[in-house]
Amino acid sequence: MKELTMSEREAKRTVVLSAVLEKRLTKAQAATALGVSERQVWRLLATYRKDGAAGLVHGNRGRASARATPNAVREQLVQLAAGPCDGANYAHIADLVRQRDGLRLSRWTVRRILKAAGFRSPHRRRRSKHRSRRERYPQEGMLLQVDGSRHQWLGPDGPWLTLIGGIEDATGTVPYGIFREQEDTQGYMLLLQGVALGKGLPLAIYSDRHSVFVSSQPQESLEEQLLGRRRPTQTGRALEEMGIQWIAANSPQAKGRVERLWKTLQERLLLALRLAGASTINDANRVLVEFLPSFNAQFGVSAQQPGTAYQAAPADAALAGILCMKHRRNEAGDNTVAFQGKAIQIKATSQRAGYSRAWVEVQERLDGTIVVCYQGQVLATRPAPEGPVKLRLDDRRKPRDLSHPQSSLGEQPKPEAQESPTGIQPKPRARGLSPYPAKSTAHKPAADHPWRRTVLTKSLHPKH
Repeated sequence: MKELTMSEREAKRTVVLSAVLEKRLTKAQAATALGVSERQVWRLLATYRKDGAAGLVHGNRGRASARATPNAVREQLVQLAAGPCDGANYAHIADLVRQRDGLRLSRWTVRRILKAAGFRSPHRRRRSKHRSRRERYPQEGMLLQVDGSRHQWLGPDGPWLTLIGGIEDATGTVPYGIFREQEDTQGYMLLLQGVALGKGLPLAIYSDRHSVFVSSQPQESLEEQLLGRRRPTQTGRALEEMGIQWIAANSPQAKGRVERLWKTLQERLLLALRLAGASTINDANRVLVEFLPSFNAQFGVSAQQPGTAYQAAPADAALAGILCMKHRRNEAGDNTVAFQGKAIQIKATSQRAGYSRAWVEVQERLDGTIVVCYQGQVLATRPAPEGPVKLRLDDRRKPRDLSHPQSSLGEQPKPEAQESPTGIQPKPRARGLSPYPAKSTAHKPAADHPWRRTVLTKSLHPKH
């Protein structure tokens, strides 16, 4: 005999069916009261006549569900949430369990198990605000949002690093990224180099107004005033040479796609770095290369238009000459250029024997090499030997009289005044002034002075 454990719904059915058997309710009235069809009332009455109230209890009452999550899996989820996956949200833990152990658990199943075990999601839901969503660009390569995220990517005890990367506006994929110690110009140039070699040159770059892209100087220089625009930064100059348009965002909310990317990566990539045991910036970059393909496959979407808008990148040599730090230097008279406290010797070429006093361009490339160019041509150079030390005696200084006792103190004796043969001492004269009294300028020549007559005659009788 099945133990009678009835729910409120089943107890209501017992009362209504008893009234039908006692002729107090019709089958149509019972169907309305129970919210079922009249045919279902006939089935329930047959079961109630046969088994009584126990027949109305569900047959699986008290049995374990065949689709229930095993206790071993529940314990495994709790151990992950308390151990290596501490701080991850429910969806991320479900993805990790599927990738590592092959267990296909939904986000809601993981949420139910962990919530019952006392684990809460690390993020609290905020009340959403009304914002207008911007449509994605229709084709891949039309717009690339770039930014830098400074975070403790190697854990709370690790150093602060900056992840410089970009996200495709059309597909939501990350074409390239790199860890740097700071958000600097070289990091963005390495990002552009990685995108150019992997995908090509995008049509436009969308970023904030960081000093890498726009000059932080408050005032314009005289040269900038004559040009009518601010001098571009090294990154801005590289974008212009590659034909990439730069678009500046006016607020962090305007570049929300890349901001949401950092929020996702600060959970998933941070956990991937922790599981891989990354402890240095080189380890982090190695894990990032392995992480991005699976991340793009999971979160990328299809573009509205097929194909790509990426342009072909220049050759490696030309690209290296663009993505570099360029400095303008004036060549000395001995065919050397001073750069970073060292002298670079320029060798003679078949086109030109020397470059004395010429303005050249010194390129500090991403691989650390220093290249000197003149009018777009790379010059052959070598390290210049150190110049000789100049020990030159100043002729304007007279040698000291070592016989005088005050000469050792650095003071020379003052010459004694000599009497003039006439007995009149000359007045001291200032340097550069005549000893004779200045002539008075109040006297004017008379009207009949020869000088005046000459000028008057020339003015009255000009030559034809």
